[in-house]
Amino acid sequence: MVNLITELSKYAMVLFLALDTLLGFRLVRQGEQQKNAAFWQQNVLLFSMHFMGNLVLYLSTQNEKLLWFYGAQAGAFALFLILQRVIYPGADRLLNHNMLLLLSVGLLILSRLSFDRAQRQAGLAALAAVLTFLIPWIIRRGGSLRKLHWFYGLAGFGLLAAVYIAGTITHGAKLSITLYGVTLQPSELVKVMFVFFVAGMFYQAADFRQVALTTALAAAHVLLLVLSRDLGAALIFFVTYLVMLYAATRNPLYFLAGLLAGSGAACVAWRLFAHVQTRVLAWSDPFSVIENEGYQITQSLFAIGTGGWFGLGLNQGMPYKIPVVEQDFIFAAIAEELGILFAIFLVFVYLCSFYMILNIAMCLKDAYYRLVAVGLGTLLIFQVFLSIGGVIKFIPSTGVTMPFVSYGGSSLLGSFLIWAVIQGMYLKRSDEVTEHERDKESSKPKQKAKKGKKAD
Repeated sequence: MVNLITELSKYAMVLFLALDTLLGFRLVRQGEQQKNAAFWQQNVLLFSMHFMGNLVLYLSTQNEKLLWFYGAQAGAFALFLILQRVIYPGADRLLNHNMLLLLSVGLLILSRLSFDRAQRQAGLAALAAVLTFLIPWIIRRGGSLRKLHWFYGLAGFGLLAAVYIAGTITHGAKLSITLYGVTLQPSELVKVMFVFFVAGMFYQAADFRQVALTTALAAAHVLLLVLSRDLGAALIFFVTYLVMLYAATRNPLYFLAGLLAGSGAACVAWRLFAHVQTRVLAWSDPFSVIENEGYQITQSLFAIGTGGWFGLGLNQGMPYKIPVVEQDFIFAAIAEELGILFAIFLVFVYLCSFYMILNIAMCLKDAYYRLVAVGLGTLLIFQVFLSIGGVIKFIPSTGVTMPFVSYGGSSLLGSFLIWAVIQGMYLKRSDEVTEHERDKESSKPKQKAKKGKKAD
């Protein structure tokens, strides 16, 4: 009976996610009344998929703690949606839904891989949600945020410098710093500050002098990350800056020059850093070094290939054979047990969120927040590209995590920060629309009065 339920659940969960994704893309382009009529369908799909996944895990493990953990998650998700509707009635419900969907998938696969880590991740998610609940209100009301761009730049640079000086080495790179027993990865916070800094600089001016100054300061951030050998984060900062530079100046020469400079820097990094050479070797021909450098990527490819289109079913695969599977290679675990189709639809959830962020950016009248939205959208989607690209051997592995899905407190907090800022900008866009409509209504009596005078 358990095997039958596990087998049927594979197809049902793919169907639930496919329908949810389809609804998501439709809702982006629909009006508010049409959205309200369809949101309940998405919530039913989310909670049904979440229930089915946890039911299969419980039946295959008979771990009663999973039942309590599932109940706590379902209650927390429902409470979050209710509080969002009460505190921020004008918030984008689709953005909230996509975030919870990704988080639920992450907690489900972590429960299968390591129940203790799944519990810690859930606690960190609750803490991150509470800490970021105020941010939409700050974005909506804080008109002076753009004046603090030098603070964002200097504080971010200082945090990266602290990691370079006193950071702990993990897999050949200085990624984190430990304070009073708490380990943090500052680059996850700094990348959001970096976007605010660049947006503030280009909001002031976008002439050649300002571009040169901002490029030098941005390069200093990237250089510190390179010296710390955190090349994945360095690449994210670099690409985000290039996109924001083009969005602010609309000058393709700047973008092309940046690409050339980045390509040259990548060649230099490959020659200087041994762990970069190792990752390139593992990417170019992993099966020739399968016992050493290529072990992680080959196990990832085996897992994805074994899972096939619909997966082996939860708790039926061997994802534990992949080193650091809970963090860098969690996409392979998802593809092995939930299927390649499920993994593809999960990518579409990220694409839907990215499309929503760009839509918000295009509708914002405030040029500063428009740049911030473009930068944060680039951060999100490029991080997904690096994470999944490394797992499927499309690009060399960079050790980048999947937002809301991979295990890690700093990564989760950074993802929540991006979500909260975007939600604040959506509310700000709604305020702009309301103010515009109010101005139109107030101007109507004046127009009628003018018409009456002409008639007289």
